[in-house]
Amino acid sequence: MDLILASTSPTRLSMLRAAGLDPTPVAPRVDEATIRDALVAEGASPRDIADALAEMKARKVAERHPASLVLGCDQVLALDRQTFAKPETPDDARAQLRQLRGKTHKLLSAAVVYDNAQPVWRHVSEARLTMYDVSDSYLDDYVQRNWESIRHSVGGYKVEEEGVRLFTNITGDHFTILGLPLLPLLAWARNRGMIPT
Repeated sequence: MDLILASTSPTRLSMLRAAGLDPTPVAPRVDEATIRDALVAEGASPRDIADALAEMKARKVAERHPASLVLGCDQVLALDRQTFAKPETPDDARAQLRQLRGKTHKLLSAAVVYDNAQPVWRHVSEARLTMYDVSDSYLDDYVQRNWESIRHSVGGYKVEEEGVRLFTNITGDHFTILGLPLLPLLAWARNRGMIPT
């Protein structure tokens, strides 16, 4: 399957490569914060925000590579209808984690595929994560130890690392939590005859 990933995310790239695909990563050059803020101001749901951002990334790259299959992805963390972005500072990460502790939030991972510069497939997967009511001192230490890694993740944690200790329950597949609905993507590719079955 000849594929362009409209992202430079090392996590998404490594998931696709581990699944036997060999995508070419291309930065989409999208102002995610501005688009997200506009969608929030319009009252868009977290699910619609994730889908719109994934589509915007795929479309931007597909405009430059119209003959290619282009995959755009995005992930939104939602606590009720409030959405979270990647923390900009350690203080932002601490504030996000304090807001999430003791509660259940959702991670919505969206993917949109463009073929011949047109959208041909889309999917949004959901995972639910319940965070332990962890102490301020543990959160402070956690952020200090892990800042360089968690600064790239919405919510200020990574469950594939020490962040898993923050949770009492997780429902949903691991790929969704990492930011890509990989299983539905592979099912679509199989159904289209793009990968062997």
